[in-house]
Amino acid sequence: MDLIYKEESYEIIGKCMEVHNELGHGFLEIVYKDALEILFNRDDILYEREKVYPIYFQEILLPHQFYADFVIFNKIILEVKCCNILTDEHLAQTINYLKASRNRLGLLVNFGRGKLEYKRLVL
Repeated sequence: MDLIYKEESYEIIGKCMEVHNELGHGFLEIVYKDALEILFNRDDILYEREKVYPIYFQEILLPHQFYADFVIFNKIILEVKCCNILTDEHLAQTINYLKASRNRLGLLVNFGRGKLEYKRLVL
């Protein structure tokens, strides 16, 4: 079975590892997002930060939207966490983001531990 967006996801996870290797764990999420943005800019990786997606219910636009931490290459959602453990709620949140954005791959990355933790979520 082939992995969807294999090369792109390896590149993204590599950048996350670079950030984690230098900063370690224990900072707030915003610090890791700022560091990732520096790497994405430096290496000419196409991304949008805090991209807004509208949410519809029964074809009615809801007043609240969701904000993807990053959308990379116009097709991969990168959700950044800084916590003790990734939970089912984090997984469900990322899956809902995929549904709302109509993207097929989500990368859920946790900077909150001694070793970088990540999950690939595919729709």
